[in-house]
Amino acid sequence: MKRRRGAPPEPGCLRAWAAENQALAGQWRAARCSGPGGTAAREVRQLRGGFGELLLRMRGLPAALPTLPLELTVLYNSLLCTVGASDSAIEGEAEGIRQGLLRVLEACGACGQDLSTEELWQKVLQEVTAEELRAPLHRLGALQAAWWLSDSRLGSTTGLFQLLSSTEAPGRAHCSKGENELLSLLKAWRVPAEEASLPLVQSAEDLKEILCTAAAFLQGLQELEAGNFPTALSLLQEAAGGFCSKRVLAQIYTCLSCCTQRMGKPQTALQHLKRALQVDFHCLPALSHAAAVYRELGETDAELQALALLYEALGKNPPAASSSSPHFLMRTELLVHTPVLASLLRHRHPSEVKYLLAQRCLQDGRVADAVEHYLDFLALLQEGLQQQVPLDGSSAVPRIPEVFLEAACALEQAERHQDAITVCEEVISRTTDLIPRMLRVEERLEQPECPSPGAGLAGGLLSQKKESLCCLAWRAAGYLHQGWAWAALGESKEAITHFSRCLGDLLRVQLCGSGVEPTENLLPEVEVLQKIRLLSLIGRGTQFLELGRHKEALLDFQHSLQISPGDPAATSYLVQALWKLNRKQEAAAHWQKLSQSPAGEEGRPFPLYLVSCLEQAMFPHSDSLARSIQDYLRTSNQDPLS
Repeated sequence: MKRRRGAPPEPGCLRAWAAENQALAGQWRAARCSGPGGTAAREVRQLRGGFGELLLRMRGLPAALPTLPLELTVLYNSLLCTVGASDSAIEGEAEGIRQGLLRVLEACGACGQDLSTEELWQKVLQEVTAEELRAPLHRLGALQAAWWLSDSRLGSTTGLFQLLSSTEAPGRAHCSKGENELLSLLKAWRVPAEEASLPLVQSAEDLKEILCTAAAFLQGLQELEAGNFPTALSLLQEAAGGFCSKRVLAQIYTCLSCCTQRMGKPQTALQHLKRALQVDFHCLPALSHAAAVYRELGETDAELQALALLYEALGKNPPAASSSSPHFLMRTELLVHTPVLASLLRHRHPSEVKYLLAQRCLQDGRVADAVEHYLDFLALLQEGLQQQVPLDGSSAVPRIPEVFLEAACALEQAERHQDAITVCEEVISRTTDLIPRMLRVEERLEQPECPSPGAGLAGGLLSQKKESLCCLAWRAAGYLHQGWAWAALGESKEAITHFSRCLGDLLRVQLCGSGVEPTENLLPEVEVLQKIRLLSLIGRGTQFLELGRHKEALLDFQHSLQISPGDPAATSYLVQALWKLNRKQEAAAHWQKLSQSPAGEEGRPFPLYLVSCLEQAMFPHSDSLARSIQDYLRTSNQDPLS
């Protein structure tokens, strides 16, 4: 006899399905006791297929109220096993929940195919009053909330738990002023009891704890990104007290450190980072953040130690991140994977950390260490491992020619001048073909109020010109470094040759502008070129002085002052050249102006690779010249300023 549509299946069939669900759930409970190893991973993949096949058989029959509690339980178990097998909250699997809700409406003689998922939940929870479906629907609702949280749909999650709470007691959906509504609803949600005849692969109680932790974590990250630091701190602290693996707890502490650092509490930030590493010493972003905090505090030794530890740790293959024990199918880390979290927990590449070590040592004057780190970094490049060097916008590594020039800077300070010359030759040879014979550029930034239709093309041309300017700056800086290196080796003629090559390269740029306005708003690339020209003129002038070619030296110093009026180094050298040419009145006048002028204001910082050149261009203090000028001023009856 054929069973009529909508009638329940035979009792024997229902018992068989229930026994199969019980057996599958039992297999998982036995497997997870062995821990989150390979056995559990293999078992969950097999169980996913088992629950999936059972669900297909049950859905092969029309929906019926007596069957639905078991069917929804099997659906719950099936979806959790799918998540566990894939180790991610799969968006497509949420469609399974929708099909389950439609089956519930079908059994009640209603339909909801045209409704959104939110509307479908509202219809089911408001119209389906069968007591035997309350617990399965609540468990399925918690699973739906997990998917929505994984997609950062906090509003949808809040609305769902308002519905779940209203089905229990209307007053329970109320949230006191100042409380976080979603967390209040989650905590107030009454977890349905697990029936012995309908075992689950993960209890709803565990799922509730995970939802609370994930909701606090996600909202804390949102508030942190928005700059609402006190609220973010409170939510992240709530998450830290929740239910999660050591790996996630370390991530939460790292986020807490970022929050407190931005609140101006670096010492508290360090305490959170130390806690993160205590919880999970594989949380390497915590080391990276610790280095940044130490830098803010000016504790260079601690900063370099943190970077060295980070570099050493990155060179090892860390074991797989530990999860909760016993193994859980739905976990907090599957629900919290936002861009802001990825940014805060960005893993630095070993080559990037090596560069940071080199850079910080050079900036702090630890020349020997800087040389060692720079040469290690360059060795990676020479071995053809460029792919190990991240060059995206988030990387601390600048353009590779700049790294070469910084290495040359360190080598010069370590008095390894010949090595510095060799490194710069690499930059010069690689940029030669990238620079046009003549480059015409606007020297100032212009911001049009209304972009024209051709603004995109103009922007592309500007970008191309800026790239050419960068290449020109690198090549000119290479010659500049070589000039100062040859000067340090006592080879004045060779130094003059390289300074002249630098100045010759800079003649390729034709700047368009009045040239009489203040230097503010200059393109950064133009400012760098101007500084390189200044340093090269000073460098060549000093070598002319060494060779006794005082008139040529005087011309270079005069030109350098045209580029940078009042520059102390250029003025000091000018005074020296005038004095040697016996133009004592002019020398004394410039010397007086220099001694009376206030200290210059610091402008935009120049690239790190110019540090050694800036230091070498500084005029050496000369007591004898100062005394001679003072004696001249005392004995002379002439007004030195006339």
